[in-house]
Amino acid sequence: MNTTCLSNYAIIIAIILGHVPTQVMSDDKTSDQEIQFFETSIRPLLLKHCTDCHGADSQESDLRLDSLSGMLNGGKAGPALLPGKPEGSLIVTAVSYRDNDLKMPPDEKLSKQEIADLTRWVQMGAPHPDADLETASRLPTQHIDIAEGRKHWAFRPVKKPEVPSQGNNPVDAFISRSQQLQGILPLGPADKRTLIRRATFDLIGLPPTIEEIENFVNDNSADAFEKVVDRLLDSPHYGERQARHWLDIARYADSNGLDENVAHGNAWRYRDYVVESLNQDKPYSEFLREQLAGDLLESGDDYELRNVRLIATGYLVLGPKVLAEVDGNKMEMDIVDEQLDTIGRGLMGLTLGCARCHDHKFDPIGNDDYYGLAGIFKSTRAMETFEKVARWNENPIPTTADIAKEEQHTAIISAKKEEISTLIASASDELKPPTGETLPADVEKRFPEETQTQLKLLREELKTLESNAPVMPTAMGVKEGTIADTAIHLRGSHLTLGNVVPRRFPRVLAGDQQPEISDNRSGRLEFANWLTDGDHPLTARVMVNRIWNWHFGTGLVPTVDNFGLQGTPPTHPELLDWLANRFIEEGWSVKAMHRQIMLSDAYQRSSGFDSQNAENDPGNLTYWKFNIRRLRAESLRDAMLAVSGTLDPELGGNLLEVKNRDYLFNHTSQDKSTYNEIRRRSLYLPVIRNHLYDLFQLFDYTDASVLNGKRETSTIAPQALLLMNSELITDLTTSMAQDLLRQHTSNEDRIEELYLRSYGRAPDEQEVERVVQFLSQFEKLIATNDEAEAHAWQALCQAIVSSSEFLYIR
Repeated sequence: MNTTCLSNYAIIIAIILGHVPTQVMSDDKTSDQEIQFFETSIRPLLLKHCTDCHGADSQESDLRLDSLSGMLNGGKAGPALLPGKPEGSLIVTAVSYRDNDLKMPPDEKLSKQEIADLTRWVQMGAPHPDADLETASRLPTQHIDIAEGRKHWAFRPVKKPEVPSQGNNPVDAFISRSQQLQGILPLGPADKRTLIRRATFDLIGLPPTIEEIENFVNDNSADAFEKVVDRLLDSPHYGERQARHWLDIARYADSNGLDENVAHGNAWRYRDYVVESLNQDKPYSEFLREQLAGDLLESGDDYELRNVRLIATGYLVLGPKVLAEVDGNKMEMDIVDEQLDTIGRGLMGLTLGCARCHDHKFDPIGNDDYYGLAGIFKSTRAMETFEKVARWNENPIPTTADIAKEEQHTAIISAKKEEISTLIASASDELKPPTGETLPADVEKRFPEETQTQLKLLREELKTLESNAPVMPTAMGVKEGTIADTAIHLRGSHLTLGNVVPRRFPRVLAGDQQPEISDNRSGRLEFANWLTDGDHPLTARVMVNRIWNWHFGTGLVPTVDNFGLQGTPPTHPELLDWLANRFIEEGWSVKAMHRQIMLSDAYQRSSGFDSQNAENDPGNLTYWKFNIRRLRAESLRDAMLAVSGTLDPELGGNLLEVKNRDYLFNHTSQDKSTYNEIRRRSLYLPVIRNHLYDLFQLFDYTDASVLNGKRETSTIAPQALLLMNSELITDLTTSMAQDLLRQHTSNEDRIEELYLRSYGRAPDEQEVERVVQFLSQFEKLIATNDEAEAHAWQALCQAIVSSSEFLYIR
């Protein structure tokens, strides 16, 4: 085929492995008529259109089409020929012009007869004079060794290790044994003020109040810290803080992003579902089942439960989509791929998406494993339509009150229609047409003028009623679609299809003898049940590792989203398995896992320094100290709101200022959100893909287009510049200064409260002296200003909340 386009195409697609027949027809199975068909119809076609660029003298893209072995072995884009499978053969795809990136010959399409002949030849099994077993043996193959793959630590069953004798908390027992083996002497506990600040930010994402600090400091009971942890776990703000962790994994956003950045106007319902579920300490197993298959769970007549579960399935719809994609089939498979990547990395710690085009290069996940799962989600309806501009699916979630309102409205409309019909019938009867005649079609024009006027008014009322029907609430979510198994997409392309794979789960985890999924069900519920049955080797491990990471800044498995062969092995494998077992035994309680970890000595340690420990364990893998961590972007903003006294503690609701599916901003990226005027927690600020709030961007907020289980932390100059120049920071510190000036008359009292609010501690004598000096000098600089004192205190408050002590958790 005389073109260079195949070379470009090869860059886009991966080399196909393991999906070609193991044997081509040999001479004893090939009839003379079939060979004659090849010689009279196919060889001349290849010589005329293909071999100039893909023959003995020239092999563009390393592809030869003048021999059977050349076609079978293929070039950079993989085999050109799959005998018996024209739909999966690259040569048929190319000449059919099905793929916009691969059209061969490029100058002029083959005739319909030539395409039909080539397709027929491939369907016949590609009979060829050179066909023999030696040729077949040269076909590229790849074998996934499932037995060998199951030896990987993450694919082995979760064990219940014996707890070492050291320490009161099993967490410390495992950690202490590791420390002893390395000659590590851990640091002592953090002071109470440091500890309550650490715990409060960890669990509710806000600084502790002065009263809460003093109560803890003055509580000398043995369970003082335990009471603090329990109080924080019971706080309604707990769900807000922990939800933000989960929303990173769920790639939550209030807009679509990509080509058509339209509003996810109902995404907030999913966000609030996460907050409420975590506050209720909903079992993690149930939490996952609802998000993967909430529409399939039996809810009986409980409308509220049904609606909650429908909202939960928004998890599968939240991802970004190319809504203007011309090829609907491609869009559908791209959405399925995004769902599998999110589920794989988020729930199982596996990069399933790597197996879309070929067998996974590292993990024992085959191309067929991928399409076994893809069939489940392709049988799920996530999109209402794929026509431009495509629309994602939303499920009605009416309450009983909504249903009653709709029924009442329907009854009013029916009554109005009946009133119109009665009036027409009565007026028609009065006309009394002669016997044997019927009323004319324009009978209403013969009604009395008064009657016509009355009819007009009634119809206008009907039209108004119909246009003001109650709007039933909806939520982003999925439902069952067209149920079908999916064919392997060779090289990831929906245009070249291989064998159809029954819907199933990855063999390395679920084995070869899996129960069949019913022909009338997608398999999502079966998948959710399998994932949360307690025997799955990854589900509990991945989640407890995430919780550990949220508390310590690093996971027992540092690569929190990848437990595969390219991930980092656990630093404390027995502790990881013990926690995973504990998690399941305690009913998948996330709150209980927080409590288990936070009541350990490892969590309560000082963040100080020890040179000997640093030499023996520079990475602090034995947790001999607590790692200092910077506040996340949301906690930083929320903390400033809290210490300024301006935080609005209201839970839930929608702050997006545009309607569902409306475009969010113009080409200059100006959205309508008034971020600096909002005093609600950062969790509720709209997350606009392609146009994140500047404070979020600068302080390492997640990308929001893909899941991110572990945010990076950067230190860059623009962060300091924002703290110095942001209108929000100025407004908040002005409010803070005014509050201090209003509440106290002496500078000493004001300074003390400022430090207690911001740092959780009183200032020392040197700090008081420096602050007084700063205030005095600042007021002198602007002595002509009538509000010199207020400006000085605002500047002081801004300096305090911009400091490292405010920004970091120790």
